[in-house]
Amino acid sequence: MPAPRLIDTHCHLNFNGYADDRHSVLRRARAAGVDRIIIPAIDLESCQQALALAGCHAGLFCAVGIHPNSCGDFNSSHLTRLRGWARHKLAVAIGEIGLDYYRDTCPPARQRRALERQLELAAELRLPVILHNRESSADLIAILDAWAPSAPPDLQGRLGVLHSFSGSAGLAQRALELGFYLGFTGPITYKNAARLRAVAAATPIDRILIETDGPFLAPQQQRGKRNEPSYVRYVNERLADVKGLPVADMARQTTVNAERLFGLP
Repeated sequence: MPAPRLIDTHCHLNFNGYADDRHSVLRRARAAGVDRIIIPAIDLESCQQALALAGCHAGLFCAVGIHPNSCGDFNSSHLTRLRGWARHKLAVAIGEIGLDYYRDTCPPARQRRALERQLELAAELRLPVILHNRESSADLIAILDAWAPSAPPDLQGRLGVLHSFSGSAGLAQRALELGFYLGFTGPITYKNAARLRAVAAATPIDRILIETDGPFLAPQQQRGKRNEPSYVRYVNERLADVKGLPVADMARQTTVNAERLFGLP
């Protein structure tokens, strides 16, 4: 029986960790049923890299944006360049954007301003957002609460995804109410992740995405190794178990979810 079709909605394929064997990584992904991958950028350089890489291989797409840890010099010229790249047919989201109060690389006020400006750009271009959140949930949800109601009608219900979700049940509920999806990565498979699995169990099945966040966060079956798109099947399998569904049904639903959110062909 062929592997079910899967979409890895978040993998940093342009990172140097894949430089030596990127073609083999893509070949293993296809063998595992992963026929589409979204590459999120984190800064101006990686926007160009992600877009170029997506243009070289069928089934690759990208998101363009400035990560909170890269927004120290964020200004209007960044937005101008992002706007141009985001209009490319292979750019399906604004991301990876958000807030990160764990690393002391950019003042929180500057992070918030960069996030707000990029949310405005997403609304302007009718593109969903890919959101990073680390120890910043209260400020992130406050910003999203203010932004979501003003988003254009054709973006409502598909505003974006809280990527690699690890927050509380309350944060998940509020994000879902606003029209966001939740992305689950390798940690959903960890032995000590009962709380995260409970969040996934309570999340409507039509609002779940599967991700690797490669080369980071390898699933339990591959702990200690570099993560890669073929491993997204382990995330799908664990979610299928959480939801009490056949693996193929979970794969089918998360694929439909990704196609809907990102407008994938």
